Amino acid sequence: MPAELQAVLFDMDGTLVDTERLWKQAVEEEYLGLGLVLTEADLPHVIGRAIEDTAAHLASRAAGRAGPLQLAASLERRFTHLVRGDVVPLPGAEDLLAALDAAGVPMALVSASTRPVVDTVLATLGRHRFTTTVAAGETPRTKPFPDPYQAALTTLGTTPAACVAIEDSPTGIASAEAAHCTVLAVPSLTPVPPAPHRTVVHSLLDVNVALLRRLATRPSERPGGHPLRPRIQGG
Repeated sequence: MPAELQAVLFDMDGTLVDTERLWKQAVEEEYLGLGLVLTEADLPHVIGRAIEDTAAHLASRAAGRAGPLQLAASLERRFTHLVRGDVVPLPGAEDLLAALDAAGVPMALVSASTRPVVDTVLATLGRHRFTTTVAAGETPRTKPFPDPYQAALTTLGTTPAACVAIEDSPTGIASAEAAHCTVLAVPSLTPVPPAPHRTVVHSLLDVNVALLRRLATRPSERPGGHPLRPRIQGG
């Protein structure tokens, strides 16, 4: 029999709130200040990455005009300012959080953003909804390493096989999958291909508690080893 869904672990930027575009805007502005242009080749170093990772990449392109610490501090100021002025929950986010809350399913927020940004978003989403939250700098390594998800799972006291992680970027997905969570991907700025133990939907409007319960058991653990075929609302 499938295991009961023990918890849902949410990414934040680009998954629950429309801040990925604000992060991209902050990075573009920083690039322009150095006389550079953000390209498609830069996006893997930007989308879903911690500020320090993007700053290190930008410093390598800046050719000595600015160091990674200086750039990280500037990026954090820009991004935090933008988020404070424009936190917008993505379609379906608030309804899904409310439904999971009503169903008694524990939730965690696992983000590559810094604590000031996370706290700003929590003021909009409702801090009380989350049993635990993890921000950049609060684990030895951040995404794409498994540390943030492992920390949340430890606090929740749950096993990864009975949890579902909801992510929007390849970097975040790599982190959740490295922690052995089943992943529900809701792509934002970067396409996400299907893969074992991963389901891809168009938006959180396609997600409900019943779907998440069905995803809580890995396909290889189902009788006969047949892949799970989720029933998705709206297509």
